[in-house]
Amino acid sequence: MKLYKRVISGRFKGVKIELPSKSTTRSSKTIVLESYFNTLQFEIVESTFIELFAGSGSVGIEALSRGASKILFFEQDREALKRLRSNINLVEPNSCTVIAGDTFENFPRSICAIGGRSYFYIDPPFSIRENQDQIYAKMVKLIESIPSELVELITVEHMSALDLPDSIATFKLIKSKRFGKTTLSYYR
Repeated sequence: MKLYKRVISGRFKGVKIELPSKSTTRSSKTIVLESYFNTLQFEIVESTFIELFAGSGSVGIEALSRGASKILFFEQDREALKRLRSNINLVEPNSCTVIAGDTFENFPRSICAIGGRSYFYIDPPFSIRENQDQIYAKMVKLIESIPSELVELITVEHMSALDLPDSIATFKLIKSKRFGKTTLSYYR
């Protein structure tokens, strides 16, 4: 049985995005996305938006729908990549770049493609999944590697039970918002 989610708002409002199997990815809840984009309001218009651990691409596609001009998606899972590419073709593929493979390896090599201050949405697999017990430590190291001049905002979607540090490299935690088992933490 195929699972879908709709784009919430903007140019592509109502477009059905196909989700990969729940066994390989975990889609961001609509309430989480609504809160996130309400926080950003119109900040992302004409911006570059980077979704790491993209899955179906629902967050990046929502950003595109709301006015972001360039989206970079990072994803490793083969099934998720198929859905991601299919979903991008439903909206505006020329504004989207998919970087397939291990995000932790590909992101540092792709950082030169960013070119300007960007919004980063980082949603790694929750550490309760098999073979993911070190995922958050690796994610913190990845954030430390991002040059501050490329960052407008970094948002991490994570398990609420996880306490992220008040600062990561030069980035300071400015806000956290909890949605049951999921929390969004914002760094500037």
